[in-house]
Amino acid sequence: MTTPDRQVPGGDGPQLWVPSNAGVTFLRLFGRSLRFQSTEGPYAVPLAVPRLGMWLTFLAEQAERPGSSTLVAATDVLARHWATGQSALEDAHLAALLAWIEPPDGMTGAEAARAAENPIDHPPAGPATDPVFDRVELAPAIDACKTAGPHAVRQTRAKLEKLLRDQVTPTWDLMWRSIDRMRMLPPGASVASRWQRDLARCAQYYADLAADSRFPQAKRDGAVRAAKRLNELERLQDAFDADRALDDPLVMAEHRLEGEAFEGTVVRSEPHRRTGQAKRPLITVSTTDRIRFSLGEATLSCQRFPKQEAQIMSITDSADGRKVVLQLAGGMGQKTLPAEGSLPAVGEHVCYSKLRQKFRPRGDFPDKTQTPWTHGGPPPDPTKPASQNTTEEEQS
Repeated sequence: MTTPDRQVPGGDGPQLWVPSNAGVTFLRLFGRSLRFQSTEGPYAVPLAVPRLGMWLTFLAEQAERPGSSTLVAATDVLARHWATGQSALEDAHLAALLAWIEPPDGMTGAEAARAAENPIDHPPAGPATDPVFDRVELAPAIDACKTAGPHAVRQTRAKLEKLLRDQVTPTWDLMWRSIDRMRMLPPGASVASRWQRDLARCAQYYADLAADSRFPQAKRDGAVRAAKRLNELERLQDAFDADRALDDPLVMAEHRLEGEAFEGTVVRSEPHRRTGQAKRPLITVSTTDRIRFSLGEATLSCQRFPKQEAQIMSITDSADGRKVVLQLAGGMGQKTLPAEGSLPAVGEHVCYSKLRQKFRPRGDFPDKTQTPWTHGGPPPDPTKPASQNTTEEEQS
């Protein structure tokens, strides 16, 4: 993994798996509790402690970014690719979710999921633990370690270790089953580019920490930073939605059912049509999909022709569905006539939607010193008395 002038040892980046979103939340809170620990004074801790907290916070932040694979909740990725007969809340139980996906021989998914809810055979995946186990087995084992004599310490510790190992091993095995199950799926075309962006962010953060140019992340974002972060997450979500739909026909089918995309066959083409000096070919697509786009919609595109925009000129019902006439613009080369292969041909199967894999610029935001009063006003000026830092609204 590299930055323009730095390289991270190993040439790769981290990927952490946790059983569910509760694990992501735990890492975020654990990171916050560690990153502000002082390395000086009477309660000093080693530098590795706040550094670990900063890394855990960074990883938890990446989990909020749509499309990121740096910190992965197993239940999330499994539920995204397999449907069960459970509610979303029940799908958050890793053992039950996997039981639905791959039930043992002779059992249905529902029967296997019901059996997987037994905390004796399938202890909680954490971070919450089984209170019965804690009270009946764990607490006495810990007390025994505290009170054991010199000759019994090894035996009591071995018993405690076995208790804990028996609790975590089932979840460990479930995690590897989840990873193996995901490895059975072919990667989408956009996965590699998103992973490269993950590596770039990890490399930059590593380089900043190595140069001591990073302070612990703030407990709360200011108004401007929060707005920038929200804008970034929205842009990433739009891009991720487009990536998934263009990578997976089943995801695109959801958009087709909602009328946000349509698929069909080109039945007619006017490749030499022009409007003034501009090339504006027409194609007619026969489709059975429901269409909610309005006439003149000019933001449609086809994955096979990503640099080309399509505008709906007419929609007419037909015996076998409907006919959609599209006017095409762009992506046809610089010559007078469209370049060969730059237009959908008659008989070709096409899919048009508003989903596009393109760069979306970040919004414009004020400097933090110009924060609007509706969002708390600018940060206090440390050179002024507290009474002079109030806004006009606060004084009225």
